[in-house]
Amino acid sequence: MQYVTKEFLALGVDDPSLISDKQLTLLDIDHSERENWYELALGRTVSDARAELFVLLKGIKTKANQEKIIKNYKALQSFRKAPPVEAASKKDIPQKAVHGDVTIYCDGGCSPNPGASGSGVAVYRDGYVAELWYGLYEPMGTNNTAELNALYEALLIAQHERTEGNKAEIKCDSMYSINCVKVWAKGWEKKGWTKKGGAIKNLEIIQLCYALYNKIKEDVALDHIKAHAGLEGNELADRMTVYAREQLEPKFVRYEKEIDVAAILKMRAG
Repeated sequence: MQYVTKEFLALGVDDPSLISDKQLTLLDIDHSERENWYELALGRTVSDARAELFVLLKGIKTKANQEKIIKNYKALQSFRKAPPVEAASKKDIPQKAVHGDVTIYCDGGCSPNPGASGSGVAVYRDGYVAELWYGLYEPMGTNNTAELNALYEALLIAQHERTEGNKAEIKCDSMYSINCVKVWAKGWEKKGWTKKGGAIKNLEIIQLCYALYNKIKEDVALDHIKAHAGLEGNELADRMTVYAREQLEPKFVRYEKEIDVAAILKMRAG
């Protein structure tokens, strides 16, 4: 992990006004916050892969050249991780967890509200999208149920990554879902899962999320991000929510097609 300091930022930009959109994404900063990006970045931590790319993209203005650098860097990373041709068979090698940084973006959507709903997740490993998930279609769901369903699936993925020895963080654009799990549920539980003013909506999925979060919260970060603010992971998770509704997929399944980020981002947004 790289701690973001003034000295580190100077390696990637000569002037704060010259930072590119790709570099903002690597620092996990919304493009809408460009004016204050420098202050927001200081004190953060980013993965080693993101830090290296941030520096490599210094002064690269065109998107085509930026994409080429990123593509070449990914190829180099894959080459480094690939086993040698003469390696022993897998059964003869002690199996160990692959350690790394995992960021899980989750999103849920409904159209109309209430109406057809679906959930989506995008999983990033060392700064690159590795998996997309979609499903949990409901013909008469709500935005909130779809968001909570997506968060629960993200928590399950984070729990698995934790058992594999990986560091995981979850990025969710639903403040409602985060408050349910991190703020309100504790008080509701103390009161026997009741609250003033009536029944707790979406109680079953809230209880599932809350129980799972409490098991892993010491090792898994759960943070809020702004929706549709230019974060690639958030946008990909959003496209998966729409894809889930289009496919009428009741289960939560992995997207098995090629992950062509540009093509997926051109799909209908939620």
